[in-house]
Amino acid sequence: MPCLSITTNIELSKESVSRVQKELSQFTANWLGKQEDYVMVILNTGVEMTFAGSTEPTAYCELTSLGMTEEQMPDLSKNVCESLLERLGIPQERVYIRFDAPHRSRFGWNGKTFG
Repeated sequence: MPCLSITTNIELSKESVSRVQKELSQFTANWLGKQEDYVMVILNTGVEMTFAGSTEPTAYCELTSLGMTEEQMPDLSKNVCESLLERLGIPQERVYIRFDAPHRSRFGWNGKTFG
């Protein structure tokens, strides 16, 4: 059930959003060792944002996944930041990432929870 949510002040065309979402869906599945069938990617673009008092390109991300460990998070942070730099031109020092590994009983899908 991984979900990668990205909010950025970068403007993208609808086609670019779709392309980036598809790429990040595949990457997220690979990074976490999960099936892409369950990966969700949310990409909110063109949002009014500042970071360090500047409106230069920036992003706030949340990565939620059942079973994600703290040991994985440094590599995941690196992978997300590298992907945003490569695809959107957002410098790594202008990206915040929040990681969440909820208990299985606190996450639902298909009318039930995973716990």
